[in-house]
Amino acid sequence: MVAGMEIAHRFRFEAARRLPRLPDGHPCLQVHGHGFVVELVVRGEIDPAVGWVLDYATIADAWKPVAQQLDHAYLNDVDGLENPTSEIIAIWIWQRVKAALPGLYEVSLCETPETRVTYRGE
Repeated sequence: MVAGMEIAHRFRFEAARRLPRLPDGHPCLQVHGHGFVVELVVRGEIDPAVGWVLDYATIADAWKPVAQQLDHAYLNDVDGLENPTSEIIAIWIWQRVKAALPGLYEVSLCETPETRVTYRGE
């Protein structure tokens, strides 16, 4: 069977934040919003019984409770996101979906179409 397959599912959420640890005058010190895009990547082998690594619906189900906390939220008010940099958000997401997604390989987060952070946790 094919080893090393990766599947990915993208999600979007809208949220506001400010980055309180930045120096005076930095624009992200002010409250601002983003249309974030999250990609959850799962690695594994194809299950010969069904012909896939994992049902995309399983990834969506793992994402739903996270989305409920993040979508249209002020991220600074979310427990664990008091300083919601994209790097910290990616780790935070990993910690919340890992148990439901065997084979989770990476969490990528885009805050703009030009920027991305990728976390490959333990």
